[in-house]
Amino acid sequence: MKRSFFFMAATAMLMAGAMSACTENNPYPGYQNQNGMYYQFFTQNEGATPQDGDVVDVNVCCMINDTTALIPNMKNLMKVMPSQFAGDINECLRMMHKGDSASFIVNIDSTFRYLYGQASLPAEFKSTDVMRFEIKVNDFFPEKVYAQNFANDVKSRNDQRVAQLQNDYPEETAKAAKDLANYLAKNKIVAEPTASGLYYVVTEPGNGEKPEVGKPVTMHYTGKLLNGTVFDSSVERDQPFQFVLGVGQVIPGWDEGVQLMSKGEKGVLYIPYYLAYGEREAGTIPAFSNLMFEVELIDFETFE
Repeated sequence: MKRSFFFMAATAMLMAGAMSACTENNPYPGYQNQNGMYYQFFTQNEGATPQDGDVVDVNVCCMINDTTALIPNMKNLMKVMPSQFAGDINECLRMMHKGDSASFIVNIDSTFRYLYGQASLPAEFKSTDVMRFEIKVNDFFPEKVYAQNFANDVKSRNDQRVAQLQNDYPEETAKAAKDLANYLAKNKIVAEPTASGLYYVVTEPGNGEKPEVGKPVTMHYTGKLLNGTVFDSSVERDQPFQFVLGVGQVIPGWDEGVQLMSKGEKGVLYIPYYLAYGEREAGTIPAFSNLMFEVELIDFETFE
């Protein structure tokens, strides 16, 4: 089994410590005790530390008895949560600065119960087993900042895809634009397009509160082709649709359009093909199809 640098360093220190007498209060030489969690820093900087709600970019490994890799050494994102028990992994993260690397020995029973949601230890482990997290903090952000940065990256990729579609399919793009313009004119729909070419018409105003990217929103919708064919409807299913706004879980026209709405608002989104499914078919939706969605923003969550 390939072992990380942090793991080898920690093991070397434990072996060295084993040559000296082990005190009753600290069975892990080289480690310090805090709330029943033992820690040892390999690199320790100064400055701010993550707080509850922050998103932490880490390299993390979790070993049991230095033999079983519960989490292999990997890059991951972890959200700091209120501690579930004294000395849990959230407390570990709140001790660290950007660039820090450290090893933490935590209570295995409590970690499986509260972090992994298991009522008891898996059969292959026992309460006396040593659970060790090795963590390097690359960076951390308030959740709202991280969500906005992620949404900006999604939008940038979408913008590149739109430009590529328009460049690769000039005839189809011109036809789709003409079809959408004719539809709006024929139905006497007066609206100004956004910079991307999306049209949004409010049919029933909301209360003015806007959703935030990176948070779940709850919607009702009915999706139609411009010829009136309904291809999907949460209203008909009587089941509202929920997604996280701005992170690419839906078509770009939705991510952009729902940000224009307020809570309780109803309206219609007229979405150019390149902000919908582009050059590909999607079920009963033909390639290069402009779409319209009757939408209602029922509710949304906000950052604290």
